[in-house]
Amino acid sequence: MAELQVGLGDRSYPIYIEPGCLSRIGDDLNRRKIGNRYAIISDLNVTKLYGDKLLEILSNAGIKAKLFPFPAGEKSKNLFTVEALASRLAQAGYDRHDAIIALGGGVTGDLAGFLASAYMRGIPFVQVPTTLLAQVDSSVGGKTGVDLAEGKNLVGAFYQPEAVYIDTLVLNTLPKEELLGGLAEVIKYGVIRDADFFTFLEEYRRKILALDSDIIVKMISRCCEIKAEVVAADEREGGLRKILNYGHTIGHAVEGASRYELIHGLAVAIGMVAASRLSLIKKSLTEKEEERIYSLISAYGMPVNVPRHLDRSLIKRYLKTDKKAVAGNVFYILPDAIGSTYITDQVTSEMVDTVLEQK
Repeated sequence: MAELQVGLGDRSYPIYIEPGCLSRIGDDLNRRKIGNRYAIISDLNVTKLYGDKLLEILSNAGIKAKLFPFPAGEKSKNLFTVEALASRLAQAGYDRHDAIIALGGGVTGDLAGFLASAYMRGIPFVQVPTTLLAQVDSSVGGKTGVDLAEGKNLVGAFYQPEAVYIDTLVLNTLPKEELLGGLAEVIKYGVIRDADFFTFLEEYRRKILALDSDIIVKMISRCCEIKAEVVAADEREGGLRKILNYGHTIGHAVEGASRYELIHGLAVAIGMVAASRLSLIKKSLTEKEEERIYSLISAYGMPVNVPRHLDRSLIKRYLKTDKKAVAGNVFYILPDAIGSTYITDQVTSEMVDTVLEQK
């Protein structure tokens, strides 16, 4: 399996990226000896697709495991679900010598990672992301957490996995909306860190949307390389890592205002366009580069404007509870060029109103 490394000293871990690597996870877990047995945390949709398959793979490798499914969707990403899963683990006799496998998308990875950080005061876990968004973003870096009614990811922990296994073949069962949501996070990496990668995404759009195997592996690998570099430099988001939130400030607010009917990645697409427009208003970004960002997101078939039916006042209330807000000041990650961003709280309410109303 192709391997990248997240360099965090004694907490470093590998990211494996390869078509079909799910079938070889049992052998690797045996070699790494992460847990005596495994609790597979997965939503009901992914459980139906891959739960029994993973159980069989682990059983063939002589590994004991049990499935712990939960209802699919962002609405399950809360403390009630964590408590319910923890109780089921306790009832099944799981202890601190066992481990968790997060099998699924971003919700599952965040939820299972937070559960792992808290159960028995911390047990090991591995990530097996099954959505593009999880493969390129949420499964790497150790951010775990759940939502409150007041906003996304307001309760959580930095807790690194022992390994990440990315099987690109599972993307073939991904609904188109989820694929596009993941591609929003992919575009994010080009804007914040790598202009050449942004150009790659422009040039290979058709092959990417067709899930060309070689191109998809290259694309995911570059995203994970960038994420690993940023996390290794700033694990707990004290500075550089904040750039990974490009598109997420307004994106999270739009997502919350939609009552999570709008999936995360598509909300981030809207948020990226909004952030680029804010930078254009502040004269930090040229019209040409703002247009390239808008055009690429639009060309992939993602939404670029805040849906008209969403309550703008509710969006602004969510902005005030964003995790990046300090003493009531909301911080934005804005591009000043493709491949470069900066962090600022110098964004007025009038500027925000302007981008929220653009069509």
